[in-house]
Amino acid sequence: MAQEDGQQREEMGFMDHLEELRRRLFYALIGILSGAVTLFVMKDWVFERLIFAPRNPDFITFRAWCALGRVTGAGDRLCVTDITYELINTTMLGNFSAHILVSAIGGFILSFPWTFNQVWRFIRPGLHGEEATAARGVTWAATVLFFLGVCFGYFVIAPLSLQFLGHYEIGDVKARIALMSYLKTVASITLAAGLIFQVPVVVHFLAKLGLVTPASLRKFRKHTLVVTLIIAAVITPPDLTSQVLVALPVLGLYEIGILQARRIQKRQEKAASSGNT
Repeated sequence: MAQEDGQQREEMGFMDHLEELRRRLFYALIGILSGAVTLFVMKDWVFERLIFAPRNPDFITFRAWCALGRVTGAGDRLCVTDITYELINTTMLGNFSAHILVSAIGGFILSFPWTFNQVWRFIRPGLHGEEATAARGVTWAATVLFFLGVCFGYFVIAPLSLQFLGHYEIGDVKARIALMSYLKTVASITLAAGLIFQVPVVVHFLAKLGLVTPASLRKFRKHTLVVTLIIAAVITPPDLTSQVLVALPVLGLYEIGILQARRIQKRQEKAASSGNT
């Protein structure tokens, strides 16, 4: 009988966890939908001021790149004076689908602090002692890094990628880009950058779990450097300064991850040595 009561309590505990997960996911979805609806009703502003802005020669990134070229002695080689590719819609539902896609992705970006906080509130009760102490401020850290990544993706990587891909020529083929292709490119780059900037947070928890060490991260440092420089060389103008400016933030995040892992390893070694004594 006691065994059955114990099993019932364990089952109730499991069901309680499922109920809490359902509740947090529901709250997160409400936040995303709220952001999506807000952007949906602001269609003209969102598309003209945000979505299509990176294909405007007067976009802030292109103006900054042009100024950088003049300062570094490259002249007008980095200046973007004309964007020749066209955006087209080839399906009946194309424009509406694009509107929905932009609203959904934008809703997730806008609500990220709220969404992450809901996920964290589900995870946090399972942390105890030092784990809970080490995780303080994780919501703020993840939020700041996410929006820094989104800004880096939107203002740096996206316009340079669009400029390179949109004007890549093969023979006499003229570039007429499908609207959804353009939107998916901008969205994937922006979201990916936001998630990549979570590297220090992810490394922090992996190091706490003992899944990564400073030595293992240093081992793959050269590989990370090579891959990052190759990507930077592809999406930026043929100028070393441009490539370095794109690659530095990603490499910086990797180094921050190594420092995080080293700090955690020292704490764990200190705790282990004090425990033995």
